[in-house]
Amino acid sequence: MMATSAYLRVANQPPPLENYDLFTENVPLVEALRREGADGREEECAAFGRLCGGEPLELGRLANEHPPVLRAFDRFGERIDEVEFHPAWHELLRLGVEHGLHAAAWTETKPYPHVARATRFMTLAYAEAGVGCPLSMTYSVVPAMRSDRSLADQWEPRLTERVYDPGLRPPAKKAGVLAGMALTERQGGSDVRANETQAKPLEDGGYALTGQKWFCSAPMCDVFLVLAYAPGGLTCFVLPRVLTDGRRNGLRIERLKDKLGNHSNASAEIELQDAWAARLGEEGRGVATIIEMVAHTRLDCVLGSTALMRRAVAEATHHAAYRIAFGRLLGEQPLHQNVLADLCLDSEAATATALRLARSVDEGDRPFRRLATAVAKYWICKATPPLVAEALECIGGNGYVEESPLPRLYRESPLNSLWEGAGNVIALDLLRAAAKEPESVDALLAEIALAADADAHLDAAAARLERELADDGELDYRARRVVELAALSLQGSLLVRHAPPEVADAFCATRLGGKGGGAYGTLPLGVDCASIAERHRPRLDR
Repeated sequence: MMATSAYLRVANQPPPLENYDLFTENVPLVEALRREGADGREEECAAFGRLCGGEPLELGRLANEHPPVLRAFDRFGERIDEVEFHPAWHELLRLGVEHGLHAAAWTETKPYPHVARATRFMTLAYAEAGVGCPLSMTYSVVPAMRSDRSLADQWEPRLTERVYDPGLRPPAKKAGVLAGMALTERQGGSDVRANETQAKPLEDGGYALTGQKWFCSAPMCDVFLVLAYAPGGLTCFVLPRVLTDGRRNGLRIERLKDKLGNHSNASAEIELQDAWAARLGEEGRGVATIIEMVAHTRLDCVLGSTALMRRAVAEATHHAAYRIAFGRLLGEQPLHQNVLADLCLDSEAATATALRLARSVDEGDRPFRRLATAVAKYWICKATPPLVAEALECIGGNGYVEESPLPRLYRESPLNSLWEGAGNVIALDLLRAAAKEPESVDALLAEIALAADADAHLDAAAARLERELADDGELDYRARRVVELAALSLQGSLLVRHAPPEVADAFCATRLGGKGGGAYGTLPLGVDCASIAERHRPRLDR
């Protein structure tokens, strides 16, 4: 006999957090969208939020439980170098492409397309982070490709098309294509100048690339940016998976990485065997060519980590609103409110920062974007793992088992700190930017100064930041401290100007004024923790 649902229902458990509007119930994100110029896209983002709050939540689970598999050979022993994905992966990636998250912002005519795209990118990443990799790389390749008008004319129409076509065919025969990248090698890692891949000029104007790449992101994409040494030095190349005549290019997938998290997404070690490629930019200017791409992938690292923060906070506040312990709801207990509110402060600060950065793309504000993106990438991505861990603890043992989304979030949480430059790389990049592009320092300080005289803790932090930047003594040793101070000062300024007073005051007092402790849940007396947590709690009854 089949048991009834009433018989199976267990008392004192929260209802599943599903089938709701991921956008509208994220109040700080809604406010940021309106503030940063894309208010006319609100209903569009709400419709996408409702869509992502349904089946995609389950698709994200399935895509991670059934990770990609390498099929290097077919049944006849012929080399095919294909990666097989679960259907859930394809559905999620199709969802992102059809809603323009991959590159459509570069061709949209509506105001502030990058702000709207960032909002939707974070909404999809809430459901599943893995598909963000090919979406982000395609988005970031477009501005890099524009350094060569002929290549841009050839590729951009298909890179920006809202059609997902996973088949392996010549790019010219596909309506839409996706882009990946293969930059690093095992002997050098982030030190790309240590690369050994060689590029030999060919009579047709292309190059034959030979070498190995330690990380190739999303190896089933249609085209890749690759670094290799041409006669004139380290150079950037555009390498298609399939040649114009239908033959497979000389890209061999050696194995897929067995990663800590990001299980739905394929990352591979590859070997290039006389693979044909077109040069992008001048010979010897490879690093300069990819800088524009890196600026946008770093932005997406911020967006991805912000989405992880938001989902962790949503799960924790939702749980506390329904779970009773020691005679009353967790969400009504002062110490638990303290923990939840503390988590919410970092989530809201990350959200405000993420969309401010996206606005700088729309406005072409390179001086601000250059330094602020690196600063935000360093701090927000690094702050994500401890936040997710604390949110998991808020849920307790149920948060530690694999049926919960928290273990997947926790495994995912360190990744964006590694992508596009780990902590030290980003911190040292700040020093290079400050030395070579002082206008980027001026732009960041000017943004922070927009909240001058509104909070004493913020004013003191801003003054300290200026002193730290002006003191060049052992600056490379102090770089992390300077980047952290810059990030927190920027976030404090944004919250003071735009967030409710209880949020801004608590953030500045604890993150800048030293009134918090070393762990979450140490907010000082006087903070309206209940209001802060309630502001961030998603509602299922609206």
